[in-house]
Amino acid sequence: VSDASGCSMIAVLHTGAAKFPQNLLSRSRQAVSHLFPVGVLKVFSSIVSRKLASHGFGASMAAMSSFPPQRYHYFLVLDFEATCDKPQIHPQEIIEFPILKLNGRTMEIESTFHMYVQPVVHPQLTPFCTELTGIIQGMVDGQPSLQQVLERVDEWMAKEGLLDPSVKSIFVTCGDWDLKVMLPGQCQYLGLPVADYFKQWINLKKAYSFAMGSWPKNGLLDMNKGLNLQHIGRPHSGIDDCKNIANIMKTLAHRGFIFKQTSKPF
Repeated sequence: VSDASGCSMIAVLHTGAAKFPQNLLSRSRQAVSHLFPVGVLKVFSSIVSRKLASHGFGASMAAMSSFPPQRYHYFLVLDFEATCDKPQIHPQEIIEFPILKLNGRTMEIESTFHMYVQPVVHPQLTPFCTELTGIIQGMVDGQPSLQQVLERVDEWMAKEGLLDPSVKSIFVTCGDWDLKVMLPGQCQYLGLPVADYFKQWINLKKAYSFAMGSWPKNGLLDMNKGLNLQHIGRPHSGIDDCKNIANIMKTLAHRGFIFKQTSKPF
């Protein structure tokens, strides 16, 4: 719908809503509603919304309503903690395996998977590892092996309806290390298969840089600071890091950002 100058009247009404005085905005909307059926206006409004949202930010209309729909039904926020030392030990082994199921429509946490994992190559945690992650020896002793934990992840995915082909979900990590290096590397070492759902993900650092125009060198700390968010819990706690990731994602989504896969297909 264009005026004589070729400008979209509906786009102006929506994207410029915050700039118009309320009385003028109301009169403009009334004038347009007399010219066009309500159904037509809704269709054009939806198109404008999607076009603006597809570019990340800039959709002031998203702020007026809730936020534009995401491409996925669910986001699976994941953040491993692994055995470590200075200098680094090899191979590293996952010792904390948390996943948050985030609803793509509401961006709220719907379910949590959280287990500690018994390391087998280096079963004794180093003082450095405990200081960094907050994970003490008693938290991993007697816990399931990685193979057993992966089996339980698959059971949880099935229970949550995430293995249904009609349900679109994707993992989200802070960086590429978790699913590009850590999990496939340990699975290769142990001779374990890697499930296909672990082979595509969203790197939150890349998503944040697309949305905000700057790279978060210090990861979650920089992203929280850039969005004026309080850091949740303890740094390098896997479950707390997942909560921070979810909070950052929710904030970006409310600002109109659309999350897209950043990993390359295996």
